[in-house]
Amino acid sequence: MRNRLLLLPFIAVLALAGCDRPPALAPTSAAANPNPQPPQVPVETIPKPPVSEEPLVWQPGHWDWLGNGYEWRKGEWVQRGGHGTEWQDGYWNNAGGRWEWQPAHWL
Repeated sequence: MRNRLLLLPFIAVLALAGCDRPPALAPTSAAANPNPQPPQVPVETIPKPPVSEEPLVWQPGHWDWLGNGYEWRKGEWVQRGGHGTEWQDGYWNNAGGRWEWQPAHWL
């Protein structure tokens, strides 16, 4: 089982190879803390929303933990149709020294 877990980061890298994504940050000290504090969120310029018949809401970018480092996920416009009226951005929460991602969601 442990060997399979060790292969997951390599599988993720292979799956992402050739994708149009920013590069991941250098690996962090995951051995000391399996979920180290995420980097500071960079300033993100919000582009104009695309033309859409559906109401849209801006979902800000965030750092995504890959198991051995963080990768920046750019923000994007998402459809609001069929959801509530309030949007909760995703955020990182420090739960007793272990950082956990709370995904964005509708309230």
